[in-house]
Amino acid sequence: MSIEGSSLPYRPNVGAALFNRDGLVFVARRADMPNAEGPAGGWQLPQGGIDPDEDPRVAVLRELEEEIGTGRAEIIAEHDEWLTYDLPPDLLGIALKGRYRGQRQRWFALRFTGTDADIRLDLDPHPEFDAWRWVPLAELPALAVGFKRPIYEVLAQAFAPYARPG
Repeated sequence: MSIEGSSLPYRPNVGAALFNRDGLVFVARRADMPNAEGPAGGWQLPQGGIDPDEDPRVAVLRELEEEIGTGRAEIIAEHDEWLTYDLPPDLLGIALKGRYRGQRQRWFALRFTGTDADIRLDLDPHPEFDAWRWVPLAELPALAVGFKRPIYEVLAQAFAPYARPG
């Protein structure tokens, strides 16, 4: 039985482009893709679902706390459009608990106000990520899985003004 993706809704989601003082962006490697490098993808920005009636600005800070163990950040910009991606056919009915065709995302640029020691991937009993690093924003699309790459290309352009020391 095949699943028709267009019959499924998009999951409401927020994403965080977290910039450090050097203008580099935080990326983390998915724990379920530990050997992912380069064209294989597997590195991504923190992101997560929006709870019913939750403000996206609240959700993005909550997701940072849940996924990378710190809330030491301040919102400095919000992308002006919701961005969507569709899951590839082989992940429909599997990823996102099989209930969604992809995600509808509101993206934020944030300035990290802590130190690297404040980032704690190990605080969640089932961590989503197993490694992290700071990278130039322009490298972001090449690190992502293919179906997320178009969104990361948009973000690399839209958030370029925040990818500088400061």
